[in-house]
Amino acid sequence: MRYSLRTKASATLAGVAGIALVVSGCSSNSTTSAPASPSVDNTTPITLTITTFGTMGLDGLYAEYTKLHPNITIKPTNIDTGGNAQTDWQTKQAAGTGLPDIQAVEEGWLSKVMQVSDSFTDLTAYGAKDIASQWVPWKVGQATDAKGRIIGYGTDIGPEGLCYNSKLFAAAGLPSDRDAVAKLFGGTGATWEKFFEVGRQYHAATGKAWYDQSGFVWNAMVNEQPEGYYKKDGTLNVEGNATLNGLFMQLAQGAADGLSSGQTQWDWGKGKAFVDGSFATFVCPGWMLGVVKGQVTAAGGDSTSGWDFADVFPGGAANWGGTFLTVPTTSAHPAEAAALAAWLTAPEQQVKSFQAAGTFPSDVKAQTDPGVTGPSDLTKFFNDAPIGTILGSRANGVVAQYKGPDDSVIQEQVFGPSIQAIDSGKADGTKAWNDALTLLKQLVVNK
Repeated sequence: MRYSLRTKASATLAGVAGIALVVSGCSSNSTTSAPASPSVDNTTPITLTITTFGTMGLDGLYAEYTKLHPNITIKPTNIDTGGNAQTDWQTKQAAGTGLPDIQAVEEGWLSKVMQVSDSFTDLTAYGAKDIASQWVPWKVGQATDAKGRIIGYGTDIGPEGLCYNSKLFAAAGLPSDRDAVAKLFGGTGATWEKFFEVGRQYHAATGKAWYDQSGFVWNAMVNEQPEGYYKKDGTLNVEGNATLNGLFMQLAQGAADGLSSGQTQWDWGKGKAFVDGSFATFVCPGWMLGVVKGQVTAAGGDSTSGWDFADVFPGGAANWGGTFLTVPTTSAHPAEAAALAAWLTAPEQQVKSFQAAGTFPSDVKAQTDPGVTGPSDLTKFFNDAPIGTILGSRANGVVAQYKGPDDSVIQEQVFGPSIQAIDSGKADGTKAWNDALTLLKQLVVNK
């Protein structure tokens, strides 16, 4: 995942159309609290501050928690985008003052946090190991530093499936049923080669683009590799990387063949491009489904627009997204903050967050809760697709990819210009790749 990508989407979703997922069959009405700790004061009035970003689905939970804990007042701050949230954290971290009791941290800049992990509370002192099994193992691994300290409780993850417009597929003579679409791309053996091959068939039949722009596709390609822009040992993994180079060349050829609509990232003409047939496929982690719905709705469309969601993804399992709730050591109330963070990320609350914002739980139990797998406003919009079940399937095989300290810089500032160049036809794949390597040396290697 690229952090700023995800959080820009959250801001887009919030600004275009807030989604309220009304889920039937929901079993998440529990008032389960965080694990008890002998150091938690449940009587003295205190105020806990929490800084989040974008749309995380937590806002509606604060009143519930304070009702359970009348002595606690929660003072939330929500920053519009992840990039701004990262800047806010880094500024306060450097100053050593102003940090909240709970700081939301996204996986795209978790590596920067891990460089100063000693400035975050070790949650194992407040029962983290006792509840660690509730999350998918790799989520806990991401939040564990080199000393074995768990510094964050996981909120969501972002397994990716394929959004597609069934009406556009049918008009082009392609299968439109979601199971047939999954089979068309190869099911569990889906490849990018097949994705581009079908895209060329679609373009030949319609003369229209296959996907909205190359940036999100490239992001997905990188995310599903065992190692992305960085190796697991923290060294750069771009120059001389034959796998990434080969994928980039496929992407560049796809753009040259007219498969990219060349849309500006996060700007689809107030949703118009989602309803006018500008493109037929869209890469979708769970949280992106709400973005699609919001864009279509903003453009005057509805569930009849044809968008559907298939249990398939080219190249295999991929994750785009994921956040953690941490407790900076500057907190005057670390025990109470840890208890709140644990409660907000407990199974019952993760289900509610999914219902509020479409964020797929990192909690194993919550992933199969009827409140996640059952029908909702979002499933109705996507032609009654079993969204929670599909996302659970797409989460199989996902592993944590190491994100280095300049991961987002490489995605946006190193490869961003080259992606725009291939989409606009100003550069072929070789030139665009070499231009990216030049920027890599300037912005990362020699900074």
